Amino acid sequence: MTYEETKEIYRQVIEMSNRFELKGKSMPFTSANGHMFSQLNKDGQLGLRLSEADGEQFKRDHDSDIFKSYGAVMNGYVLIPESMLKNIELLGAYIDTSYEFVMSLEPKK
Repeated sequence: MTYEETKEIYRQVIEMSNRFELKGKSMPFTSANGHMFSQLNKDGQLGLRLSEADGEQFKRDHDSDIFKSYGAVMNGYVLIPESMLKNIELLGAYIDTSYEFVMSLEPKK
């Protein structure tokens, strides 16, 4: 899947929620409570921030791995497999889980 195709799917999924919005021009992302919780890297890969337990379960359930952006490992993030991009309802549910996780963290100032 191309960067633009993934970006369009990401935009559609984010628009399904009224709790957060897509930000960023060159690097699309979402954030809440002062914490970024999803992002699209320059390679067209989508990453989500999850709790440690949820992240480990996600990697097992979806044969996924860590997420990297600009060559750096994004701690606490999982890589969304390309197959999940075809199921926007499931992807939306995981983005909601990611949002709930960052809302449970101390706000960043």
